[in-house]
Amino acid sequence: MPMLGMMFTDKECKEFDYLLRKEMDEMLLDMSDRRLDGPVKDAITRRYKIIFRMYARIAPPRELSRYALGLRSNRNG
Repeated sequence: MPMLGMMFTDKECKEFDYLLRKEMDEMLLDMSDRRLDGPVKDAITRRYKIIFRMYARIAPPRELSRYALGLRSNRNG
């Protein structure tokens, strides 16, 4: 798998952080939607894990824990 290195300005990094968080928020909302069936939720979960790993590279631990699936499901369930 190819690796891609990118350099961002501080403003660009903040925007990237914002985009990833908003995308994860949307996916978490979708995963909690009872109208969606198993295969759709599985696809969203796989995509969420990819986005989460991207976010983990730039997020402080306190913020990262907010989006950890295992921690969220324990708190909400």
